[in-house]
Amino acid sequence: MSDLQTRLRVGLIGAGHFGRFHALKLAAASRAVLTGIYDANPERAQTVAWEAGTQPLGLDELLAASDAVIIAAPAEFHFELAAKALHLGKHVLVEKPIAATLDQASELAALAKAKKLVLQVGHLERFSAAHGALSKRMGKPLYIEAVRVAPFKPRGTDVSVILDLMIHDLDLILALVDEPIDHVDAVGARVASAHEDIANARIKFSNGAVATITASRISLKTERKMRIFSASGYLTVDFAARKLTLIGRDIGMKLPGFEEFGLEQAGWEDHDALAAEHEAFFASVLDGAPVVVDAQAGQRALAAALAVSAAIAQSQALAEASGLVTKNTAG
Repeated sequence: MSDLQTRLRVGLIGAGHFGRFHALKLAAASRAVLTGIYDANPERAQTVAWEAGTQPLGLDELLAASDAVIIAAPAEFHFELAAKALHLGKHVLVEKPIAATLDQASELAALAKAKKLVLQVGHLERFSAAHGALSKRMGKPLYIEAVRVAPFKPRGTDVSVILDLMIHDLDLILALVDEPIDHVDAVGARVASAHEDIANARIKFSNGAVATITASRISLKTERKMRIFSASGYLTVDFAARKLTLIGRDIGMKLPGFEEFGLEQAGWEDHDALAAEHEAFFASVLDGAPVVVDAQAGQRALAAALAVSAAIAQSQALAEASGLVTKNTAG
C-alpha cells in the first residue's frame, strides 16, 4: 500500500442522493477503484451501479471485496455500518454525523485506533475553497455569525436541521475558534417534519468568543453566509456567490478617511470539494497522510450539535410551561 501508484479498492454503502455523487467521483478517481455499491434498496443500488460502471453487491460481499468503504447511508445506520467495516479491517469514510451518540462516536474512534485504520468523517466544507480562503485570512475570531438556509426538501428529514445543515457551520466554527464550548442557548421548531426544521443557536466559548448560527430548511431561498469579527478586522463571506470581503489594518485598498484601514476582496473558482475529500481519504490510507477530518473532529461537531439540540429542548419546555407555545407532539 506504500506504492503511490496503488489503487485503493473502495466500496460504497448507500446509493441515495449523496451516495450517487460519491459513486460518480469514485468511478472517475485515479487512485481508487470502485468495487461495488450496496444499498438497502436493491433497485437503487442497481441503477447507481450501472451509472458508475460498477456492480451492486450484498453488504458482506462488498466488504470482502474492498480495502475501504465510504458510508453514505442514513445517519441512524452510520455507527452500525462503520463498526462492522472497522471490525473487518476496512478503512472508513463516514458521512456526517459520525454517529448518533457520543458513546457511539467514541467507540468508533477507539476501534479505528486499535485496528490502526483510517476513520475520516465527511464534513465536506473543510475541503471547500471557501474554507481555505477564510482560514487563511482570519485570526482568532471574537464573534461569528453564520446563516445557512434553504427551501424544504424531503431528503435529510430523517434528522433535525441541526444534524442536517447546522452541523456544517458548527464544524467550521469549531475549527476556527479551536476552544471548548462554555455555554449554548438555542431555540428551534418543527414545521414540516418530525424533527426541528429551523433553529438558532448562540454558543459561547471558554475564551469568550461567541458564535450565533441560524439554520433553516423551510426558507424561500438558499443563503449561506458568514460574518467574522476579530481583533485584526472584519470579514464577510458569501459562500453561494463565492465572494469574501475583509476590512482590516494595513491591507488592500485604503478606505477614505480611515487611512490605517484597508479593504480586500477576493473570490475563488468553483472547486470540487467532494473529489478533494476523496483524495484526502486516499492519501491517508495509501500514503499515511494525516486525516484532515478525523474521528475527534467528528466527535467535536456531534457534541456541539447535541448540545444545541438539548438547549432547544430546554427552551421548548420553558415555552410550554409559560404557555408561549402548545406542547409539540410531532414525531
